[in-house]
Amino acid sequence: MSDNIQTVTVLSKTTWTPNLFSFTVTRPDSFKFTAGQFVRLGVNPSQLSYYKQQTGEDANAADDSLDEDIFRAYSIVSSPFDEVLEFFSIVIPDGAFTSQLQHLEVGDELLLNTMPFGFLTLARYQKPEPKDLWLLATGTGLAPFLSMLEDLKTWEDYDHIVLAYSARSVAELAYIDKIKSLQEEFGSLVDDPAKFIFIPIVTREPLEGALTERLPKLLLEETLQQRAGIPLDVDSAHVMLCGNPDMVEDTKEALKTLGLVMNRRGEGNIAVENYW
Repeated sequence: MSDNIQTVTVLSKTTWTPNLFSFTVTRPDSFKFTAGQFVRLGVNPSQLSYYKQQTGEDANAADDSLDEDIFRAYSIVSSPFDEVLEFFSIVIPDGAFTSQLQHLEVGDELLLNTMPFGFLTLARYQKPEPKDLWLLATGTGLAPFLSMLEDLKTWEDYDHIVLAYSARSVAELAYIDKIKSLQEEFGSLVDDPAKFIFIPIVTREPLEGALTERLPKLLLEETLQQRAGIPLDVDSAHVMLCGNPDMVEDTKEALKTLGLVMNRRGEGNIAVENYW
């Protein structure tokens, strides 16, 4: 096993819908990351309590198809300063990883590659200087943004923070209570904090107060900007996208149509992460 791979233990699990769940695991003492980064998590199905209960340890150990380490990338939900690590997962039908991970129980062990990856971090922005932060997410793409919003520096550096979170159904809008408490829980700890604007979007059923269209259309028609109460200004906006690849690609193109540019070498407005 690589020196970067450590064993972590599942501490809790929350089921949001039949296809969405989150979980927390122990955090190795030496593990450090920046809000917005992701790690590679590994599971060996043969070691999960679910399979041991189903087949018995002896039979399970003999099933070679279950006895392998499978790794996938996961953004971290928790703050860089939290004592535990939290992750948000979708169940992909017949997916080699998530179809196993959905069976997690408290006490199960996973593998954590302690080398963090990814550049969907606020430190990437050098120009324009911080003023308005737009966080646009679908589904589990919410994860890195929650991590950023639990970092006090985010609240210190910006004047406005807009979180637009899109899901197909009301039930799939996970973490709503947490989102609604962010301003009080974190913004209240700094002088002159950013104003936080949360915009829920539900595309396939009605929800009072929520927008209903896909993010690209909301941007091009300026509905999102009007709801936020601030313009999407090329000279002041930092815009981050995370979620399903179609959303990321279509929204990126919509933002370019509005005059915003990709962030490269520290300059520009748009930063993206396009895994689920």
